[in-house]
Amino acid sequence: MRRVTVRKSSIHGRGVFALQPIAAGERILEYRGEVTSWRQAAVRHKRSGAPGHTFIFGLADGRVIDGSVGGNSARWLNHSCRPNCQAIEDERGRIYIEAIRKVMPGDELFIAYELTIGEAPTPAVAADYVCHCGAKRCRGSMLAL
Repeated sequence: MRRVTVRKSSIHGRGVFALQPIAAGERILEYRGEVTSWRQAAVRHKRSGAPGHTFIFGLADGRVIDGSVGGNSARWLNHSCRPNCQAIEDERGRIYIEAIRKVMPGDELFIAYELTIGEAPTPAVAADYVCHCGAKRCRGSMLAL
């Protein structure tokens, strides 16, 4: 039985939603895609013409998983300043999404992106990464502050 589905999100574009109850600490999905270099992923991202919308997930060893190539439903996880899930990297460089609190059927799954862009963001760049999560204590940005 499927545990999650992808559908339109009120936060942004598509989102991942629970179909069944998910307990805190439960592993839900693996973030899949092509493992490549930051450089290659950045070139692809730039060509996509979608600033502020990325499927790139950084790994501890400096490589990335590019969910835009061979990715699965995990690439549709949206950001929230009050996430109900977290990303965990294992010793093999695989990323898993785990619940950090109980998730009920119909709830959208969120992670805190805390994106890094390698330089201080200009106002124009910061505008590309504005957060729309609606959390009471929203930080206003998907960028790591």
